[in-house]
Amino acid sequence: MTSREEKIEAIGRVIDTLDRLRVECPWDKKQTNESLRPNTVEEVYELSDALLAEDTVNIKKELGDVLLHVLFYAKIGEEKGEFDIASVADALNEKLIFRHPHIFGNISAMDAHEVEQNWEQIKLKEKGGNKTVLSGVPNTLPPLIKAYRIQEKAANVGFDWDTPAQVWDKVKEEITEFETAVDSMSDNEKESEMGDVLFSLVNAARLYKIHPDTALERTNKKFIERFNFIEKSVKMSGRNIKDLTLGELDSLWNEAKLMEKQEL
Repeated sequence: MTSREEKIEAIGRVIDTLDRLRVECPWDKKQTNESLRPNTVEEVYELSDALLAEDTVNIKKELGDVLLHVLFYAKIGEEKGEFDIASVADALNEKLIFRHPHIFGNISAMDAHEVEQNWEQIKLKEKGGNKTVLSGVPNTLPPLIKAYRIQEKAANVGFDWDTPAQVWDKVKEEITEFETAVDSMSDNEKESEMGDVLFSLVNAARLYKIHPDTALERTNKKFIERFNFIEKSVKMSGRNIKDLTLGELDSLWNEAKLMEKQEL
């Protein structure tokens, strides 16, 4: 493993390279916060894919891409005379120390849950921090992740069920409300009630320590693999997938599931 000095030197080399690109490269020197933002979002999603796949090679690669964007925004801030990477790092270090009084202060925290509860109280006290518990949830988060973070933050200040099993009554209530009245609902009402169903399921996932975004993405990938198997099987048979009955498609689906179990 590299030493602390070698790590610092490596970051320095990237900063030097970026400094030169910012002056000499036509693409790099025209970038702004606004133009970089879509690329940054894409890079974070690519890192997320690599993390889910536990692909070490691509995790390393995508971390580098994300780091480049962090340094790029800091470089733009420096050019504007607003901040640089040193002030970004100093602010981060101060925040880490302030938010970990159980390490750097005299507050105790027996487990990760207590740490999270302390964080919410600390954030409300921070100068320039969140004015309300939920104001720290970014508006631009994908809805599934946003729902999880909203519930997580509310739970950290005590707005939560005592046991995970209690959430199922709420889930069943929301599903029943939708199921029994869906035929008489307007489109807006259907959307609202389905939102309540999804929100309650996200809550259930949180209480059972399952991140719903990760769970759903794994199911997305699983569905794609199974459906690709169906398409490949149908193509090999010389038929058109639209000509198969639902029963025939379901049989191929079960065959794909069986193959998954055999590969485990």
